[in-house]
Amino acid sequence: MGAVTLRVGDLDAMITYYRDAVTLELQSHEGPVAVLGRGTVPIVILQHAPELTAAEPRSSGLFHTAILFDTQAQLAASVYSVGTTHPGSFTGSADHLVSQAFYFTDPEGNGIELYWDRDRTEWSWNHGQVEMATLRLDPNTFIGEHLTRDGQAHPSTGNAIVGHVHLSVGDVGTAREFYVDRLGFEATANLGGQALFVSAGGYHHHMAMNTWNSAGAGKRRLALGLGEVDIILPGTDDIGALNERMSHFGVQTRHDGQTLGFDDPWGNQIVVRTK
Repeated sequence: MGAVTLRVGDLDAMITYYRDAVTLELQSHEGPVAVLGRGTVPIVILQHAPELTAAEPRSSGLFHTAILFDTQAQLAASVYSVGTTHPGSFTGSADHLVSQAFYFTDPEGNGIELYWDRDRTEWSWNHGQVEMATLRLDPNTFIGEHLTRDGQAHPSTGNAIVGHVHLSVGDVGTAREFYVDRLGFEATANLGGQALFVSAGGYHHHMAMNTWNSAGAGKRRLALGLGEVDIILPGTDDIGALNERMSHFGVQTRHDGQTLGFDDPWGNQIVVRTK
């Protein structure tokens, strides 16, 4: 997964949150666009759009951007930073068996997951479905066990990437048809017809779609929140092949030879590119 683009109303406040709380680095800030990430890897792109208003409640769009850290110590440093600078943005935490995760909401209502993966040898699979759960994970205990002095002093140290992107959609059946049957992801979990998890290459999930807050939602209107989801493929030949596949299924695409863009059934913009 590549960077997630968010349309924001207060660019300065959002830069401050993702830089000073989430501990991303401000990689560039040119006019209305700010890019934050770690090292050379962009994670969140903020586009200033003060003319837009917030999306309607229960609409489709972003559920959360999930930022994956290399180590528990790096995750603990980020969780501690958000918890001490913006404690009101914490919304929960869970041990999912494959990962340990902490959830927040940014100042404009966009969901964030900060997480660390257990080694793949510890994941359990059954008939192509990965075993996940929602077990209690106490944030204070986790921080106490894994926060180091160096992490507390230098919380932005270490690598991080977008591990997965979770969307709010109108129905799971349509999501499966688009993201699995057409786009080509493999389904890795289906939670009671209310959530679908999909991936490539045997990961637990690169994307997920749920109806927990958005059952029956139709196409999004232009609003603050999710602007674009980036998916990274190895080369331009892969992008060309995907363009042919999507065209075969009647999906309208935007292909400039380097990137491939299209909308999912709810108007969420997907852009496929190489590194």
